[in-house]
Amino acid sequence: MPTEIIIGIGLAIVVFLFINGINALPLMVIGLLAYVMQNYMDKSNIIKTSKPPEASKTITFDDIGGQETAKNELLEALDFIKNYDEISKMGIRPLKGILLTGAPGTGKTLLAMAASNYIDSAFISVSGSEFIELYAGVGAQRVRQLFKTARELARKNSKRHCVIFIDEIEVIAGVRGKNTNHLEYDQTLNQLLVEMDGLSAKEDDVKILVIGATNRPDILDPAILRPGRFDRIVKVNLPDKEGRLQILKLHTRGKPLAEDVDLEQIAKETFGFSGAHLENLCNEAAILARRSGEKVIRHCHFMEAIDKVIMGEKLNRKPTKDEMRRIAIHECGHALISEYFKPNSVSTITITSRGEALGYMRQKREDDIYLYTKSYLEAQIAIALAGAAAEEIMLGDGSTGASGDIDHAVDLAKEIIFSGMSEMGVVDRDSIPLKELHKEISKIINNQKEKVKEIIEKHKDELNKIIDYLMENEKIDGETFRSFLKDLKNFKAA
Repeated sequence: MPTEIIIGIGLAIVVFLFINGINALPLMVIGLLAYVMQNYMDKSNIIKTSKPPEASKTITFDDIGGQETAKNELLEALDFIKNYDEISKMGIRPLKGILLTGAPGTGKTLLAMAASNYIDSAFISVSGSEFIELYAGVGAQRVRQLFKTARELARKNSKRHCVIFIDEIEVIAGVRGKNTNHLEYDQTLNQLLVEMDGLSAKEDDVKILVIGATNRPDILDPAILRPGRFDRIVKVNLPDKEGRLQILKLHTRGKPLAEDVDLEQIAKETFGFSGAHLENLCNEAAILARRSGEKVIRHCHFMEAIDKVIMGEKLNRKPTKDEMRRIAIHECGHALISEYFKPNSVSTITITSRGEALGYMRQKREDDIYLYTKSYLEAQIAIALAGAAAEEIMLGDGSTGASGDIDHAVDLAKEIIFSGMSEMGVVDRDSIPLKELHKEISKIINNQKEKVKEIIEKHKDELNKIIDYLMENEKIDGETFRSFLKDLKNFKAA
C-alpha cells in the first residue's frame, strides 16, 4: 500500500478519536516511531548495486601493469568459470571466492573489474563498512539481499555470471569474538559464510563469484579462508622495476612527453611505489609542466614529481641561514656515505622544505632488493648516521634533526641481531634481556659511526664545496654531486 494512503488513513483515525474525546497522542507517538523504524529498515536493506563508472566497463587485464603473477593466477581461476562445461568434464569445481591481498593502491579493485569483464558478468561493488549498523541483524540482512540482488541483476542483464566485489572485507570478516559487546560483526560474517556455502555451480542458473580485497589478511577469521569459500588467495604485491615501467607506460599514454623523458630511469627511482603512486606521479608531473608553462612534460618534471609524491609540496617556511647550512651539511653527509658504499646511488639532494622534512637526500637503486646481507644493513646504518656525524665534524655538535635517522639506524641494528648476524649469534627476540640488546645495538651503531667519521674527515674539502653549491642552488642532482668528488673511481679507497 502506498505510503500516502497509509498516512491519510492514520490522520483520519486520529481526527475521529479527537472528535469523540479520546486522547490520541500516545497513538500518534507509537505510529511515528513505527514509521521511522520501518523507513530505517527499508533503507538499511538497500545495497549499493550501481554499476561501476563508465571507464571501468572497458577495463581489461591489458590495462593493468606490474601484476603479471596476480593476473595469471586470477585468469586461471576465471577460466574455470568461463569454460565451466569443459572443465566440469575433468571434475574441476569452479571457485566460489577469490581473495586479493596486498598493500593499498596495488590494483585490487581494477583486477576485480577486469575479472568481471573477462567472464562477461554483472558486477556489484560494495565495501565491508556498508554492512555494519547499530542495530543487530541489519548486516546479516544486507548480506542476504546482496546475493539476491546479484542474481536478479545478472538475470535482468541476461548474464550467466555475477561478480560480487567486497572491498575492505576485513571489516566484516575479522576474527569472531573480538567484539564481545557488539555481535553484529559476528552475525554478519556468519551470514556471509552461509551464503557462500550455498553457492552451487550445478543448481543455480546464475554463477556467483565473490572477490574480496584486503590489506589486512592477518586479522581475517580462519573460517572465511578455508577451501570452499575463498578458495584462492592472490597476493597483489608492490610492482618491481619492470612492473613499474609497465605501469608508467600505461599512465603516460596520451600525455605529451618530451624526448628527454626516460621512463626506465623513472622506474628505477620509484622503488616502493604502488600503481596508485605511479598514477599520481604522472599526474603531478603533468601539473608541474602546465604550471611552468610547458606544452610537453619533461624529465625534470617527473623528478620533481617524485619528490612531491614522497615528501609533499614545497613549504613557504624558510629556516634561518645557519639552519640552512646545518641542513645542507646533514644531507651532504648522507650523500657522501651513500656514494662511498654504493657509487652512483645518489639521485638528488635538496634543502628545500617539504612536508615534515627540512631537507632530503634521495637514493636510486639499479635493482630491487628483497634480501639483505649484514654488509648491506651495516652500510644503511652508516648512511643513516652520516648526517649527524657530518654535523658534529663540520659544526662541532649535532641537532634534533637526526632523531629520525637514529631511530632508523636502531631498527636496522635490531634486524641484524634478530637475523642472527651479530656477534650474539642466534637469539630469541622475545626472551633476550633488554640490557644485552641495548649493549649490542650500541656496539653496532658506534662501530659504524666511527667509520663514517673517518670517511667524512678525509673528504672535508669536497664536502665544503658541495655544501656551498647547495646553499646557493638549494638542490643538486646526482651527476653534479659526483663531479665535486676528487678521483671518483678511487673514492672508496681514498
